[in-house]
Amino acid sequence: MARKNRRNPRSTAAPRSRRQDFRRGKPRPCAVCPEGKVDWKDTSFLRKYVSDRGKIRGRRVSGLCPQCQRKVAVAVKNAREMALLPYIGGR
Repeated sequence: MARKNRRNPRSTAAPRSRRQDFRRGKPRPCAVCPEGKVDWKDTSFLRKYVSDRGKIRGRRVSGLCPQCQRKVAVAVKNAREMALLPYIGGR
């Protein structure tokens, strides 16, 4: 004998993507895109994207678009190589 398919009451609710739309605000514009280039010699600019421990901040924290996040990461690595930024923060 075949079993009856009993639906879960939660399955009739709206999909998760539509339920949580009200929580998200407007996306913030990228801070680097209007300026254009990211220069590895501008250490005061790059320090905003490096934590006090010396780690490169993530995209969610920094608020950059993916392309600019890659540019900033490469610039920070170049500045570290040229000894303008530390590899690790002060202890």
